[in-house]
Amino acid sequence: MCGRYSLSGPNPAVLRERFQLGDEVPVRRRFNVAPGDEVLAVTTSREGERRPDLLRWGLVPFWAKDAKVGYKMINARRETAAEKPAFRDALQRRRCLILADGFFEWQRREGQ
Repeated sequence: MCGRYSLSGPNPAVLRERFQLGDEVPVRRRFNVAPGDEVLAVTTSREGERRPDLLRWGLVPFWAKDAKVGYKMINARRETAAEKPAFRDALQRRRCLILADGFFEWQRREGQ
């Protein structure tokens, strides 16, 4: 995953229907979602039912002393995520679907 993403294409009504989001959370188009922002996610209840949620983007490991650590914990390698202490528990027990339609990384250009 890259450092930014968007949810700008689909009509919010289409997303509500496709992912059974209901009316509990706002669904709006976003063009530059950054780590630390509130993001639209689909999670499950303890009973296994699908539910919409607003979550903060970033993973705060159990050992972190400051929640801002989560802003840097946005990328994991598929090959090693299950082994790394920061990602292991989340990968096994706390998953969600993040609605997005594009990913990008900001780059500095010469002369700007």
